Amino acid sequence: MLGGYGGFMKEEKWEVVHIASGMTNANIIVGRLQTEGIPTRLKYEAAGTIYAVNIDGIGEVKIMVPAGYLEKARMILSISYEDEDIDWEEKNS
Repeated sequence: MLGGYGGFMKEEKWEVVHIASGMTNANIIVGRLQTEGIPTRLKYEAAGTIYAVNIDGIGEVKIMVPAGYLEKARMILSISYEDEDIDWEEKNS
């Protein structure tokens, strides 16, 4: 099953940028990529989402991006943040 952006861009080859363990982890990663303007699609077996199992590839979610975004997506996912790196104080504008 594929989800994400469809129909608005010319058909481009989509590449797997990450394989997540479960839909929750996949959605966190997708949110990070989409925040940076990278279109995403998810590819997964329905049984893994229905039964929430992760055995022999069932339950894994492939996160896909257009080939032209692959390197940028890898770079974004390679960056990790620690709690002290984030300014949690709300700023008044």
